[in-house]
Amino acid sequence: MTPLSRGGDWYLFDYGMVISTAPSPEDWRLLEQATGLSDLATGTSRYWEKREEFDAGRLTPAQYWGGVLGEAVPPETVNTLEALDAAQWSHLNPRTMEVLQTLHGEGAALALLSNMPEGMSRRYSAESPWAPYFSKLYFSGQMGLVKPDPRIFDRVVADLGAAPKGIIFVDDNPQNISTARDMGFQTVLHTSGTDLRAELAGLSR
Repeated sequence: MTPLSRGGDWYLFDYGMVISTAPSPEDWRLLEQATGLSDLATGTSRYWEKREEFDAGRLTPAQYWGGVLGEAVPPETVNTLEALDAAQWSHLNPRTMEVLQTLHGEGAALALLSNMPEGMSRRYSAESPWAPYFSKLYFSGQMGLVKPDPRIFDRVVADLGAAPKGIIFVDDNPQNISTARDMGFQTVLHTSGTDLRAELAGLSR
């Protein structure tokens, strides 16, 4: 069988909507039940209003959830909301997991770059089944920068010790893909219909 990976390149994966799937309606229902709010999944809800600042590490969990609820939140409630939030983004895409398993088995160099709050990233790094596939994990909440800011890509490139052309970047956000492509990365835009194995195999020929 022809190997999927191309020797010498780094494979840089996003997490949300690439490795993970979207939260289910039940996930959102549980979070809404805990907050007393409705329609949190909608893009204009309080959940999303300050999410980028939370992802960038500019808000603590207490500050973020306080903004969502519109009032100070006791520590035990913050812990509950953090656990529910981590749980709803933990559902994995089996097709992506199969690709990661193949690449890892072939000895490919794997890294991850995700916009994710610090607490969630540390929880996943310690507990998730996918983290061991990666030799490098980069999270916005720990870096103080979010995609598509070119500076976060520059820091990843420098840390990997690779040229952008030697990095294959997989992400679901067209803005992130556009920035990476402009910087010289090889890119794959991941959507619900993407055959990731075929896309990567096409790049590797």
